[in-house]
Amino acid sequence: MKLFVATLALLALTLAAAAQQPTPQQDAISILRGLVKINTSNPPGDEIKAAQYIKSILDGAGIPSEIIESAPGRGNILARLKGNGSKKPLLLMGHIDVVGVERDKWTMDPFAAIEKDGFLYGRGSFDDKGMVAANLAVFLRLHHSHVTLDRDVIFLAEAGEEGTSQFGIDFLVEKHWDKIACEYALNEGGMFHTEGGKLIYAGVSSTEKVPRTLKLTAHGSSGHGSMPRLDNAITHLSAAVAKIGAWQPPMRLNETTREFFKRLATISSPEDAALYTHVEDIAVQEKLRASKIFYNSMLRTSISPTIIKGGFRSNVIPADAQATLDVRALPDENMDEFIATLNRLVDDPEIKIARELMGPDRPANPPSSIHNEMFTALEHAQAKVFPEAITLPLMQTGATDSAQLRAKGVQAYGIDPPASDDDLRRMHGNDERISTHAIEQLTDYIHAAVMEVSAHK
Repeated sequence: MKLFVATLALLALTLAAAAQQPTPQQDAISILRGLVKINTSNPPGDEIKAAQYIKSILDGAGIPSEIIESAPGRGNILARLKGNGSKKPLLLMGHIDVVGVERDKWTMDPFAAIEKDGFLYGRGSFDDKGMVAANLAVFLRLHHSHVTLDRDVIFLAEAGEEGTSQFGIDFLVEKHWDKIACEYALNEGGMFHTEGGKLIYAGVSSTEKVPRTLKLTAHGSSGHGSMPRLDNAITHLSAAVAKIGAWQPPMRLNETTREFFKRLATISSPEDAALYTHVEDIAVQEKLRASKIFYNSMLRTSISPTIIKGGFRSNVIPADAQATLDVRALPDENMDEFIATLNRLVDDPEIKIARELMGPDRPANPPSSIHNEMFTALEHAQAKVFPEAITLPLMQTGATDSAQLRAKGVQAYGIDPPASDDDLRRMHGNDERISTHAIEQLTDYIHAAVMEVSAHK
């Protein structure tokens, strides 16, 4: 009888312990596999399918959640773990739409979530379903551990980040701000740089450049190609683009970039450290422009000519021609003054330069602080999970949905899974992938930071 009772007691303990453990479906890698298999290429997005998949996981864990559609099929999903209210909420966010694929250029099915040699392959595995999976795994871990929270922790998987933010963050900020209002947010947008499988630095984005599109238009007279004209629109446009392409806007550091180069110098070779400690030197800037284009872009508003259009027949001089400039502005750049500077540089009355709205505008905002409890917690999390590395505050040269949050006063920070240059090259490209170990590390990193700023002490 005693043996029977003891056996029952042991069984009860085993079942209780099992109930506290995340199921395989709740593991970050397993979650990511399921997400990658759902095609949410934008356009059309159809994120509702991924939102429903996430909801099934949250339902299984007994966590209430809400799917909010901004348009048919454009689903965003929210869930909240309640805290005691002594601190304002923390938002864990990521997007579930992905860019499209050129299937014939992939060596495998981009939506099969194939695992090979320690990597999970598939569109969105890195950008940004890996972040969503890690956030959800952390969210579930907090729930299962029954930790007492000083603040609400909000989980958000959003639609439309890849160029159609009106279906995601713009819609949520405008129509449902009460559901995502927070003090801090963790989102994509960092750069966790690895070499030889070892993390060199954890680049945490505290600000980002602002995408602005400019259009150059040249007007002239049309005519027969056999009789060259001084007002040839293509000639004028080409000269203007050449001047702009050769010019570098002035360098301007902010708190984030100043600290970035200061810390980067401490982990660099003597030769590179000499560059990073003398970025004000024009000769150094030219070296960075030629060999370290990401760092050079962090120093200034950047301009990349990306499209030229003009003409329709080889023997006809066109009456007009156009060029598109991809401008990534520093957060404090005055675009009216910047366009005036370009007009003075081009110095050609036949050229008109104007803003072109290519979609929803990202707002320009002051950087998030690198001197608060959230940034400190991220530094501590790096020391715990990646003790061999260093945290660098980063200005992201791309754009994320953190911009809309910073416009509302949120202190938002961009992080990413550890990745090599090869991993980053595949993002938005062919055979996109993510290291399964990197996902595990990212999950532990986020969990450590969330616990520090949210768990009741």
